[in-house]
Amino acid sequence: MRILITGGAGFIGSHVADAFLAAGHDVGVLDDLSSGSNDNLDPRARFWRADIRDPAVDAILGEFQPEIVSHHAAQMSVGVSVREPKRDADINILGALNLLEAATRHGVRRVLFASTGGAMYGDRAVPPTPETVNPEPVSPYGVAKLAVERYLYAFQVMHGLEAVVLRYANVYGPRQNPHGEAGVIAIFSRAIVADRSFTINGDGGQTRDYTYVGDVVQAVVLAAALPVGDRMPILNIGTGAETSVNDLVATLQDLAGRPLRFQHGPAKPGEQRRSALDAGLARSVLGWQPTVDVRVGLGKTLQWFRERPGTSTGT
Repeated sequence: MRILITGGAGFIGSHVADAFLAAGHDVGVLDDLSSGSNDNLDPRARFWRADIRDPAVDAILGEFQPEIVSHHAAQMSVGVSVREPKRDADINILGALNLLEAATRHGVRRVLFASTGGAMYGDRAVPPTPETVNPEPVSPYGVAKLAVERYLYAFQVMHGLEAVVLRYANVYGPRQNPHGEAGVIAIFSRAIVADRSFTINGDGGQTRDYTYVGDVVQAVVLAAALPVGDRMPILNIGTGAETSVNDLVATLQDLAGRPLRFQHGPAKPGEQRRSALDAGLARSVLGWQPTVDVRVGLGKTLQWFRERPGTSTGT
């Protein structure tokens, strides 16, 4: 198949591109490199440097003629979305609409959408949260992802554009960006390798469902081949386990084999207290389940940063 991956030079997207290339598919990557990196690009993939909001997206899809678009390009920081909700909506909603309109014009059969489970259900949802819980996102980032899910269903009804929505938990692993605000595991890992102190936001008791990037990629590959009927599949992709930031730090300290230097700062505005996803539907529909334990995944991630102490990877 011919598959275009938006955000394919970033953290998750580049791993997705690698997996589809390994499976023998014809892969294209569209990325503006605002947070992605050339270092993440496999030379076997065709590459276009462009913003998903750019009118040039139409010509790119017309040239490449993908059967499937795996949409990972996004403004991915909850904190940025709280401070700059218009910017978040411009990229995450209007950019997605620009892509969807081009997809319908050029015969794309299916869109695989990287949505959010971690920011989708809100603080009133009880973890692990299934897809049947009504979404109540408490950040503009979560609101934007929900809006795109709704647009995808509308485009399926109006234009026959198939879609599979994957609501990711908190994804971590090699190539995650240690700069900026997102990716707490990458931030901590980079600080550990550099023997610097780092900051825990709030009391560290906030929990997340940390899911290793390799497991997430497997879900995307399976979703590309999933039979889709009249209803658009919406699937949580996570481990179902809550891990607090304090638990992360304790495990990383054990893996590092030495005391870590850190301090507590103020809590982030708009941050949920607890989050974990029930991925039972993904198990039954996709035949997917996570395979990498958090401790093992943290070890892999920390080792990756040790091997690249000066890295400046993208998301």
